[in-house]
Amino acid sequence: MSGIAALLRLDGAPATPADVERMVATLAHRGPDGAGVWCTGPAGVGHRLLHTTPESLHERQPLASAAACLVLTADARIDNRAELIRALDLAEPAAAITDAALILAAYERWGERCPERLLGDFAFAVWDARRQALFCARDHFGVKPIYYHHAPGRLFALASEIKGLLALAEVPRGLNETRVADYLVPLLEDKAITFYASVVRLPPAHRMTVSRDGVRLEQYWALDPGREIRMKSDAEYAAAFREIFTDAVRCRLRSALPVGAMLSGGLDSSSIVCVARRLLREHHLAPLHTFSAIFPDVPQCDEQRYIAALVSEGDVEPHYVRGDLLSPLVDIDRVLAHEDEPFYAPNLFLHWELYRAAQAAGVRVVCDGVDGDTTVSHGLLRLAELAASGRWPTLAAESFALSRRLQQSPWRLLWRNALRPFLPQRVRATWRLLRGRSPLINRAFADRTGLAQRLRALDPERAPPPRTARQEHWRRLTSGLVPFALEIADKAAAAFAIEPRYPFFDRRLAEYCLALPSDQKLRSGFTRLVLRHALNGILTDAVRRRGDKSNLAPNFRRALLHFGRATLEDVIVGDGSVIAPWVDLTALRQVYARYAAGGPALPVWTGATLALWLRKQRSPTHAARSTIRPADVTRDSRFAPDPLKGEPSHGTREGSPHVEPRRTGTSGAEARL
Repeated sequence: MSGIAALLRLDGAPATPADVERMVATLAHRGPDGAGVWCTGPAGVGHRLLHTTPESLHERQPLASAAACLVLTADARIDNRAELIRALDLAEPAAAITDAALILAAYERWGERCPERLLGDFAFAVWDARRQALFCARDHFGVKPIYYHHAPGRLFALASEIKGLLALAEVPRGLNETRVADYLVPLLEDKAITFYASVVRLPPAHRMTVSRDGVRLEQYWALDPGREIRMKSDAEYAAAFREIFTDAVRCRLRSALPVGAMLSGGLDSSSIVCVARRLLREHHLAPLHTFSAIFPDVPQCDEQRYIAALVSEGDVEPHYVRGDLLSPLVDIDRVLAHEDEPFYAPNLFLHWELYRAAQAAGVRVVCDGVDGDTTVSHGLLRLAELAASGRWPTLAAESFALSRRLQQSPWRLLWRNALRPFLPQRVRATWRLLRGRSPLINRAFADRTGLAQRLRALDPERAPPPRTARQEHWRRLTSGLVPFALEIADKAAAAFAIEPRYPFFDRRLAEYCLALPSDQKLRSGFTRLVLRHALNGILTDAVRRRGDKSNLAPNFRRALLHFGRATLEDVIVGDGSVIAPWVDLTALRQVYARYAAGGPALPVWTGATLALWLRKQRSPTHAARSTIRPADVTRDSRFAPDPLKGEPSHGTREGSPHVEPRRTGTSGAEARL
């Protein structure tokens, strides 16, 4: 996690350090360990540095080539370092070569094709004085963000966060009504637009070149839905998965500082924790910090027995947050200031407090199993494959086995995963009409923005349904929801100077899992079968064999009303003029009344967060152009005692808003892992 910024004057005017400094200042929370600005001719490049990897402790950015004709700023962790060092014939010791230096050398050697050679998470920009062009690229799944503004013939600017662009007076703040409509539906498949009409996201796996001649945007990588892997046995599939997954975790443990991991008790986070713990133990490094939200007052959400099973095996230092004592609107003004937009992530408040706990524990790198089921896949459309091929006894056996494990009706499972994909388009259209869409949206506004046409173009529900497990797997991996969720988490983590890392979004792992036969994803009622086989003897059996998954909706529904009622009454029942142009206020108030009587909470959350964000934009005291401080570390009763020890799990320190890196000892996972 670092902050990057760059601008290019397209009218021939010189770039001024003051402009780049303003951009960099708004990103101070992303990099408390240093800042740098480089301006030359029409281009300016800036950086905020966060120390994480061993090599970054001695890093300075922006980084210039020997002849100073190339200048780079990068937020990156490169995982195929040894391969690149060999291919580039770099003579320096590996420990002296930063990830930014590898990217710069790769650009010098391969030019615009360099992203194709990189493995890891990255967002970077290179000013190429020889070509008078700015080149930038974003990683395969969009773990690292890039936002940009382009005023043809005048200005191009990019930054890690929208606020970095809004620091420039020339960047308009006009609202993008199309995005408002998308948010209310919700339809979040568009990987480019934002809530600001003048600000765009660089999509994942894309590169862009900008010069006075124009802008060229192209995709450099894509998952291949036609590839299939065939091996001789379950054991071979499992061994290959174990090798790739272990290396994906190993790469993300490379840190000069203490490393942590989210631990919910579910299959994905637990898999990461068990593999990471084994790797750290093998190299005699400090125990892994784990961060868990627990819900003693909402038993149907509480996973403490699974968490305790992992923790009891040792070599972890657990930290707990009482999720049942938190409001989904906790720190909402600060959260909105960091996110820059309304965020469709109702449970972000839990991650927000877990990141706070990680900062208090002196951790800077946190591994997370978010969307692991997207990468490995539940494989439920194997049922459709069985139906299409007429394998009725196998279909019946799988449906009833899955029903027992998921505790769902077998007929519902059959309908959703074996029959519905084959319904004619007309029947599916009628089904959608009966289900309806968001009740919140102002109909005149929907007509004005052409929402119906946009739904026809982008809504996955209106596309021909996938009929195989691989088609569905590919659709989920390439969904716009993936980068959207990663961007939200990136900005929340940045508030606490934390770098989130995602082993399940390793390119190699995604390519492997997508290519697997469907019976490696679902068989005998077990979803994500290959992972369960691969981690036999590594992952705690109580977790490895579990079939259920905690649903946090009951806690969210309860907490939003219990802790946030005053705010909801204010923005929904009170003066709703701020959202009236876009939201049907009568419908929103009816939805709120139903929610207060036990109805669904998500539409209420959607309307309330949009209203709070719009209020913030219109407030005369809104300071979007000012620097946002890293969130303070405070002593708070929401941090729970360790239920296994009965004592505070993270200590009771109050500290500075960022953690000073420890430059010695074995507190972090060294590059040799």
